Amino acid sequence: MSFFESLFGQGKTTMIAPEDALPGRESPVLPAPRPHTVLGTSLTGPWEPDTRVLYLAMGCFWGAEEIFWQVPGVVSTAVGYMGGTTPNPTYEEVCTARTGHTETAMVAYDPSRVSEEELLRIFWERHDPTQGFRQGNDVGTQYRSAVYWTTPEQGEAARRTAARYQEVLDAKGYDPITTELRPAAEVGSFYLAEDYHQQYLSEAKNPNGYRCHATTGVPYPDAA
Repeated sequence: MSFFESLFGQGKTTMIAPEDALPGRESPVLPAPRPHTVLGTSLTGPWEPDTRVLYLAMGCFWGAEEIFWQVPGVVSTAVGYMGGTTPNPTYEEVCTARTGHTETAMVAYDPSRVSEEELLRIFWERHDPTQGFRQGNDVGTQYRSAVYWTTPEQGEAARRTAARYQEVLDAKGYDPITTELRPAAEVGSFYLAEDYHQQYLSEAKNPNGYRCHATTGVPYPDAA
């Protein structure tokens, strides 16, 4: 057993079987989300008709969301739980690794202003997609890397950029990418996290709060 498994519990690095997951609840933990603290937009839409949504998991969702709300062309962001079994989980439940969810950032964007490739370049570069069920000192299945897409174009971009990034990681001696690549419709619902998690690192909330940006330091090959 590793140091981190002994510290956090071995079960936190093993995906829970659906039949063993926590039961959850029928009602959402955030029934009436406020507007985005930074962008002033809705966290749930509706947005302009051409807006697309991509779900990205790259460790602690506080820092992940902050990265993407600063990208020109991003319309809104939100944090929540996705990829598991438990309906409408709480943060405390997700932290037990008994819901199967990963901490996820929802990114709503205008494709005429920012492309899927650009968002995914940022995604690959701003975390370490080879670490499995952890990012840096954050250990557990909730911290796994994932891309959940809502359009065929996003799916193609996710697979293509993952393959390209793997090539440069191989050249640097890194392990294989462990990022989960799946369509959102297959994964299931995105459950909004509690209000205090939304835009947690904004000036209005916790501008000096915790950020985990474990990275490989390897630039995506198309980056300048």
